[in-house]
Amino acid sequence: MKKYIAKRVLTAIFTLLVILLVLFILMQLMPGSPFNDEKLNDDQRASLYAKYGLDQPIVVQFFRYVTNMLTGDFGVSYNISKNTPISQLIQSRLPISIGIGGMAVTIGALIGLVLGLIAALWHDTVLDTIATIISVIGVSVPSYVFALALSYQFGFKLRWFPMLYTTADQLGSSILPSVSLSMFTMASIARFTRTEMLEVLGSDYMLLAESKGVSGFSLIFRHALRNALIPIITVLAPLIVDLMTGSLVVEKIFAIPGVGSLLVNAIQSNDYNVVISLSFIYSAMYIAIMLAVDILYGIIDPRIRLAKDE
Repeated sequence: MKKYIAKRVLTAIFTLLVILLVLFILMQLMPGSPFNDEKLNDDQRASLYAKYGLDQPIVVQFFRYVTNMLTGDFGVSYNISKNTPISQLIQSRLPISIGIGGMAVTIGALIGLVLGLIAALWHDTVLDTIATIISVIGVSVPSYVFALALSYQFGFKLRWFPMLYTTADQLGSSILPSVSLSMFTMASIARFTRTEMLEVLGSDYMLLAESKGVSGFSLIFRHALRNALIPIITVLAPLIVDLMTGSLVVEKIFAIPGVGSLLVNAIQSNDYNVVISLSFIYSAMYIAIMLAVDILYGIIDPRIRLAKDE
Protein backbone atom coordinates (compact mmCIF):
# COMPACT_ATOMS: atom_id res chain seq x y z
CA MET A 1 0.00 0.00 0.00
CA LYS A 2 2.87 2.40 0.82
CA LYS A 3 4.45 1.81 -2.59
CA TYR A 4 1.10 2.42 -4.27
CA ILE A 5 0.58 5.72 -2.40
CA ALA A 6 4.17 6.85 -3.10
CA LYS A 7 3.65 6.34 -6.85
CA ARG A 8 0.41 8.31 -6.77
CA VAL A 9 2.05 11.18 -4.83
CA LEU A 10 5.01 11.39 -7.25
CA THR A 11 2.62 11.42 -10.20
CA ALA A 12 0.63 14.22 -8.57
CA ILE A 13 3.78 16.32 -7.97
CA PHE A 14 4.94 15.84 -11.57
CA THR A 15 1.49 16.80 -12.87
CA LEU A 16 1.51 19.95 -10.74
CA LEU A 17 4.90 20.98 -12.16
CA VAL A 18 3.61 20.48 -15.71
CA ILE A 19 0.59 22.63 -14.88
CA LEU A 20 2.91 25.37 -13.59
CA LEU A 21 4.80 25.29 -16.90
CA VAL A 22 1.56 25.51 -18.90
CA LEU A 23 0.27 28.39 -16.74
CA PHE A 24 3.52 30.30 -17.21
CA ILE A 25 3.40 29.84 -20.99
CA LEU A 26 -0.24 30.96 -21.09
CA MET A 27 0.63 34.01 -19.01
CA GLN A 28 3.31 34.96 -21.56
CA LEU A 29 0.88 34.48 -24.45
CA MET A 30 -1.95 36.49 -22.94
CA PRO A 31 -2.88 39.54 -25.04
CA GLY A 32 -2.61 43.05 -23.69
CA SER A 33 -0.77 44.14 -20.59
CA PRO A 34 -1.62 44.38 -16.90
CA PHE A 35 -0.66 48.06 -17.17
CA ASN A 36 -3.22 49.34 -19.65
CA ASP A 37 -3.81 52.69 -18.02
CA GLU A 38 -3.81 55.29 -20.80
CA LYS A 39 -2.27 57.84 -18.43
CA LEU A 40 0.95 55.83 -18.31
CA ASN A 41 3.71 56.71 -20.78
CA ASP A 42 6.34 54.29 -22.10
CA ASP A 43 8.89 55.18 -19.42
CA GLN A 44 6.38 54.63 -16.64
CA ARG A 45 5.37 51.28 -18.08
CA ALA A 46 9.02 50.26 -18.37
CA SER A 47 9.51 51.26 -14.73
CA LEU A 48 6.55 49.08 -13.68
CA TYR A 49 7.87 46.13 -15.68
CA ALA A 50 11.24 46.51 -13.94
CA LYS A 51 9.57 46.84 -10.53
CA TYR A 52 7.71 43.54 -10.91
CA GLY A 53 10.56 41.72 -12.68
CA LEU A 54 8.70 41.41 -15.96
CA ASP A 55 11.69 42.75 -17.89
CA GLN A 56 13.86 39.78 -16.89
CA PRO A 57 14.70 36.93 -19.31
CA ILE A 58 11.96 34.30 -19.69
CA VAL A 59 14.05 31.59 -18.00
CA VAL A 60 14.67 33.77 -14.94
CA GLN A 61 10.97 34.68 -14.74
CA PHE A 62 9.96 31.03 -14.98
CA PHE A 63 12.19 29.75 -12.18
CA ARG A 64 11.19 32.65 -9.95
CA TYR A 65 7.57 31.98 -10.83
CA VAL A 66 7.81 28.26 -9.96
CA THR A 67 9.72 28.89 -6.73
CA ASN A 68 7.26 31.51 -5.57
CA MET A 69 4.20 29.44 -6.43
CA LEU A 70 5.47 26.32 -4.69
CA THR A 71 6.24 28.34 -1.54
CA GLY A 72 2.80 29.95 -1.50
CA ASP A 73 3.92 33.36 -2.76
CA PHE A 74 1.48 34.33 -5.51
CA GLY A 75 2.83 37.84 -6.01
CA VAL A 76 0.77 41.00 -5.84
CA SER A 77 -2.31 42.28 -7.63
CA TYR A 78 -1.63 44.73 -10.46
CA ASN A 79 -5.07 46.25 -10.89
CA ILE A 80 -7.84 44.92 -8.61
CA SER A 81 -6.08 45.99 -5.42
CA LYS A 82 -2.72 47.42 -6.42
CA ASN A 83 0.31 45.96 -4.61
CA THR A 84 -1.90 43.89 -2.32
CA PRO A 85 -0.55 40.34 -1.88
CA ILE A 86 -2.74 37.90 -3.79
CA SER A 87 -2.60 35.46 -0.90
CA GLN A 88 -4.32 38.14 1.17
CA LEU A 89 -7.07 38.59 -1.45
CA ILE A 90 -7.65 34.85 -1.69
CA GLN A 91 -7.37 34.24 2.04
CA SER A 92 -10.56 36.17 2.73
CA ARG A 93 -12.55 34.62 -0.12
CA LEU A 94 -11.46 31.01 -0.56
CA PRO A 95 -12.70 29.76 2.85
CA ILE A 96 -16.16 31.12 2.06
CA SER A 97 -16.32 29.31 -1.29
CA ILE A 98 -14.89 26.11 0.23
CA GLY A 99 -17.37 26.24 3.11
CA ILE A 100 -20.40 26.66 0.86
CA GLY A 101 -19.05 24.16 -1.68
CA GLY A 102 -18.28 21.61 1.03
CA MET A 103 -21.80 21.91 2.41
CA ALA A 104 -23.24 21.54 -1.12
CA VAL A 105 -21.14 18.41 -1.77
CA THR A 106 -22.20 16.85 1.53
CA ILE A 107 -25.90 17.55 0.96
CA GLY A 108 -25.82 16.44 -2.67
CA ALA A 109 -23.80 13.27 -2.07
CA LEU A 110 -25.85 12.03 0.89
CA ILE A 111 -29.28 12.73 -0.64
CA GLY A 112 -28.15 11.45 -4.04
CA LEU A 113 -26.83 8.23 -2.52
CA VAL A 114 -30.11 7.65 -0.66
CA LEU A 115 -32.20 8.38 -3.77
CA GLY A 116 -30.05 6.06 -5.87
CA LEU A 117 -30.32 3.24 -3.33
CA ILE A 118 -34.10 3.66 -3.10
CA ALA A 119 -34.43 3.64 -6.90
CA ALA A 120 -32.27 0.50 -7.21
CA LEU A 121 -33.77 -1.49 -4.32
CA TRP A 122 -37.34 -0.67 -5.38
CA HIS A 123 -36.67 -0.91 -9.11
CA ASP A 124 -39.69 -0.35 -11.43
CA THR A 125 -41.90 0.94 -8.62
CA VAL A 126 -43.39 4.34 -7.77
CA LEU A 127 -40.36 5.12 -5.58
CA ASP A 128 -38.03 4.44 -8.52
CA THR A 129 -40.08 6.75 -10.73
CA ILE A 130 -40.09 9.57 -8.16
CA ALA A 131 -36.32 9.28 -7.60
CA THR A 132 -35.72 9.30 -11.37
CA ILE A 133 -37.91 12.39 -11.87
CA ILE A 134 -36.03 14.22 -9.10
CA SER A 135 -32.72 13.26 -10.72
CA VAL A 136 -33.81 14.47 -14.16
CA ILE A 137 -34.99 17.80 -12.71
CA GLY A 138 -31.71 18.22 -10.81
CA VAL A 139 -29.63 17.65 -13.93
CA SER A 140 -31.82 19.68 -16.30
CA VAL A 141 -32.51 22.82 -14.27
CA PRO A 142 -29.50 25.17 -13.79
CA SER A 143 -28.36 25.90 -10.25
CA TYR A 144 -29.13 29.61 -10.58
CA VAL A 145 -32.82 28.80 -11.21
CA PHE A 146 -32.93 26.87 -7.95
CA ALA A 147 -31.07 29.77 -6.31
CA LEU A 148 -33.64 32.34 -7.47
CA ALA A 149 -36.58 30.13 -6.47
CA LEU A 150 -35.16 29.34 -3.03
CA SER A 151 -34.18 32.96 -2.43
CA TYR A 152 -37.68 34.17 -3.26
CA GLN A 153 -39.57 31.49 -1.34
CA PHE A 154 -37.44 30.96 1.78
CA GLY A 155 -35.62 34.29 1.85
CA PHE A 156 -38.16 36.88 0.72
CA LYS A 157 -41.57 35.33 1.48
CA LEU A 158 -40.96 33.10 4.49
CA ARG A 159 -37.84 34.94 5.75
CA TRP A 160 -36.37 31.72 7.12
CA PHE A 161 -32.89 32.46 5.76
CA PRO A 162 -31.01 35.63 4.71
CA MET A 163 -31.44 36.55 1.05
CA LEU A 164 -27.90 37.92 0.88
CA TYR A 165 -24.72 36.52 2.38
CA THR A 166 -23.66 38.12 5.65
CA THR A 167 -20.70 37.39 7.91
CA ALA A 168 -22.94 37.93 10.94
CA ASP A 169 -24.82 34.71 10.09
CA GLN A 170 -22.49 32.63 7.96
CA LEU A 171 -24.25 29.32 8.55
CA GLY A 172 -27.74 30.66 7.80
CA SER A 173 -26.42 32.58 4.79
CA SER A 174 -24.79 29.43 3.38
CA ILE A 175 -27.82 27.14 3.44
CA LEU A 176 -29.73 28.47 0.40
CA PRO A 177 -26.68 28.74 -1.91
CA SER A 178 -25.44 25.32 -0.75
CA VAL A 179 -28.79 23.68 -1.48
CA SER A 180 -28.89 25.40 -4.89
CA LEU A 181 -25.43 24.14 -5.79
CA SER A 182 -26.10 20.64 -4.43
CA MET A 183 -28.94 19.85 -6.84
CA PHE A 184 -26.76 18.85 -9.79
CA THR A 185 -24.48 16.78 -7.55
CA MET A 186 -27.47 15.09 -5.93
CA ALA A 187 -29.00 14.22 -9.31
CA SER A 188 -25.71 12.94 -10.76
CA ILE A 189 -24.92 10.74 -7.75
CA ALA A 190 -28.49 9.40 -7.67
CA ARG A 191 -28.37 8.39 -11.34
CA PHE A 192 -24.98 6.70 -11.09
CA THR A 193 -25.84 4.98 -7.80
CA ARG A 194 -29.02 3.56 -9.29
CA THR A 195 -27.25 2.31 -12.42
CA GLU A 196 -24.29 0.80 -10.59
CA MET A 197 -26.40 -0.78 -7.86
CA LEU A 198 -28.70 -2.44 -10.40
CA GLU A 199 -25.68 -3.86 -12.19
CA VAL A 200 -24.09 -5.09 -8.96
CA LEU A 201 -27.32 -6.56 -7.57
CA GLY A 202 -27.72 -8.64 -10.73
CA SER A 203 -24.14 -9.94 -10.74
CA ASP A 204 -23.07 -13.53 -10.07
CA TYR A 205 -21.14 -12.79 -6.88
CA MET A 206 -24.25 -11.22 -5.31
CA LEU A 207 -26.18 -14.39 -6.09
CA LEU A 208 -23.35 -16.36 -4.53
CA ALA A 209 -23.45 -14.18 -1.40
CA GLU A 210 -27.21 -14.69 -1.12
CA SER A 211 -26.81 -18.44 -1.53
CA LYS A 212 -24.39 -18.42 1.42
CA GLY A 213 -27.05 -16.84 3.60
CA VAL A 214 -25.89 -13.21 3.44
CA SER A 215 -28.88 -10.88 3.45
CA GLY A 216 -30.30 -7.57 4.64
CA PHE A 217 -27.96 -4.75 5.68
CA SER A 218 -24.79 -6.78 5.19
CA LEU A 219 -25.72 -7.78 1.64
CA ILE A 220 -26.61 -4.26 0.52
CA PHE A 221 -23.94 -2.15 2.23
CA ARG A 222 -21.03 -4.54 2.69
CA HIS A 223 -21.18 -6.29 -0.67
CA ALA A 224 -23.33 -4.35 -3.14
CA LEU A 225 -22.67 -0.71 -2.24
CA ARG A 226 -18.94 -1.21 -1.73
CA ASN A 227 -18.56 -2.56 -5.26
CA ALA A 228 -20.68 0.26 -6.67
CA LEU A 229 -18.72 3.02 -4.92
CA ILE A 230 -15.77 3.26 -7.33
CA PRO A 231 -17.64 4.77 -10.32
CA ILE A 232 -19.67 6.93 -7.92
CA ILE A 233 -16.48 8.36 -6.37
CA THR A 234 -15.09 8.93 -9.88
CA VAL A 235 -18.11 11.08 -10.73
CA LEU A 236 -18.09 12.90 -7.39
CA ALA A 237 -14.41 13.93 -7.44
CA PRO A 238 -14.51 16.68 -10.11
CA LEU A 239 -17.84 17.92 -8.75
CA ILE A 240 -16.20 18.53 -5.38
CA VAL A 241 -13.60 20.86 -6.88
CA ASP A 242 -16.14 22.68 -9.04
CA LEU A 243 -18.37 23.40 -6.06
CA MET A 244 -15.56 24.34 -3.70
CA THR A 245 -14.14 26.90 -6.13
CA GLY A 246 -17.47 28.67 -6.32
CA SER A 247 -20.24 29.24 -8.81
CA LEU A 248 -20.19 32.79 -10.19
CA VAL A 249 -23.93 33.11 -10.87
CA VAL A 250 -24.96 31.74 -7.48
CA GLU A 251 -22.38 33.96 -5.80
CA LYS A 252 -23.85 36.96 -7.59
CA ILE A 253 -27.43 36.07 -6.61
CA PHE A 254 -26.58 35.77 -2.92
CA ALA A 255 -23.82 38.44 -2.95
CA ILE A 256 -21.23 35.93 -1.75
CA PRO A 257 -17.68 37.36 -1.63
CA GLY A 258 -16.10 34.17 -2.99
CA VAL A 259 -13.35 33.34 -5.47
CA GLY A 260 -15.73 33.20 -8.45
CA SER A 261 -16.34 36.94 -8.50
CA LEU A 262 -12.65 37.59 -7.84
CA LEU A 263 -11.69 35.52 -10.90
CA VAL A 264 -14.09 37.38 -13.19
CA ASN A 265 -12.88 40.77 -11.94
CA ALA A 266 -9.28 39.70 -12.52
CA ILE A 267 -10.02 38.59 -16.10
CA GLN A 268 -11.84 41.84 -16.89
CA SER A 269 -9.00 43.98 -15.56
CA ASN A 270 -6.15 41.90 -17.07
CA ASP A 271 -4.80 41.16 -13.59
CA TYR A 272 -2.77 38.19 -14.80
CA ASN A 273 -1.26 37.37 -11.43
CA VAL A 274 -4.66 36.85 -9.84
CA VAL A 275 -5.95 34.79 -12.79
CA ILE A 276 -2.92 32.49 -12.82
CA SER A 277 -2.90 32.16 -9.02
CA LEU A 278 -6.54 31.10 -8.90
CA SER A 279 -5.94 28.69 -11.79
CA PHE A 280 -3.01 27.17 -9.89
CA ILE A 281 -5.08 26.80 -6.70
CA TYR A 282 -7.90 25.21 -8.67
CA SER A 283 -5.46 22.77 -10.29
CA ALA A 284 -3.79 21.94 -6.97
CA MET A 285 -7.17 21.24 -5.37
CA TYR A 286 -8.19 19.06 -8.30
CA ILE A 287 -4.95 17.06 -8.13
CA ALA A 288 -5.29 16.66 -4.35
CA ILE A 289 -8.89 15.41 -4.70
CA MET A 290 -7.96 13.00 -7.49
CA LEU A 291 -4.99 11.75 -5.44
CA ALA A 292 -7.32 11.07 -2.52
CA VAL A 293 -9.73 9.29 -4.87
CA ASP A 294 -6.91 7.21 -6.32
CA ILE A 295 -5.90 6.10 -2.83
CA LEU A 296 -9.53 5.37 -1.97
CA TYR A 297 -9.69 3.08 -5.01
CA GLY A 298 -6.93 0.96 -3.52
CA ILE A 299 -8.65 0.86 -0.13
CA ILE A 300 -12.12 0.03 -1.46
CA ASP A 301 -10.93 -2.52 -4.01
CA PRO A 302 -7.44 -4.00 -3.32
CA ARG A 303 -7.48 -5.62 -6.78
CA ILE A 304 -6.89 -2.17 -8.31
CA ARG A 305 -3.81 -1.62 -6.16
CA LEU A 306 -2.40 -5.06 -7.00
CA ALA A 307 -3.05 -4.59 -10.72
CA LYS A 308 -1.26 -1.23 -10.79
CA ASP A 309 1.67 -2.59 -8.79
CA GLU A 310 2.07 -5.42 -11.25
